[in-house]
Amino acid sequence: AKILVAGEPNVSYICSRYYRAPELIFGATNYTTNIDVWSTGCVMAELMLGQPLFPGESGIDQLVEIIKVLGTPTREQIKTMNPNYMEHKFPQIKPHPFSKIFRSRTPPEALELISRLLEYTPSRRFTPIEAMIHPFFDELRNPETRLPNGKDLPPLFNFTPLELSIRPDLIPMLVPRHAEAELSSRGIDVHNFVPVPPSATRISLD
Repeated sequence: AKILVAGEPNVSYICSRYYRAPELIFGATNYTTNIDVWSTGCVMAELMLGQPLFPGESGIDQLVEIIKVLGTPTREQIKTMNPNYMEHKFPQIKPHPFSKIFRSRTPPEALELISRLLEYTPSRRFTPIEAMIHPFFDELRNPETRLPNGKDLPPLFNFTPLELSIRPDLIPMLVPRHAEAELSSRGIDVHNFVPVPPSATRISLD
């Protein structure tokens, strides 16, 4: 784990290769937690495929595998990944539709979610909260949903005030009605929620 500090350079060689975000391959050192969102998309795709989506054998080969699926990144996209990257000579390859990569019975919601996690432009990727409210996870918000063995789901909505403060505007979509009672028992009123002030969320590095 690493604490990311705005404006502070980081190493670009981080994360297992198959799950490494393209900005890292392009040598970016001012990346954000968007690299973890990319990794999440890779893991989700692997769970559905039964094998890695981008099985590169080296850093450059990893980029080739990504381009085979997402197509060649534009100059603008490369700039968002690493403004200092000056080499733009890539073969022009068109995107390969996810619908042709995954099994035909793969839910369209799953394909749409993966496509939003695996965006070249880091800022265009879903945030974790945006991913959680995606329709792909609606089944988990259904109070009738059970595990395959018939048992209840583990606690999925026992959010803390700090977590809910990330995007208070998304609380109605994040917290299903049947989970409100548990939050209320801890003094969290989702209908009159007061976000934790930013000053209380900062991590001290002293």
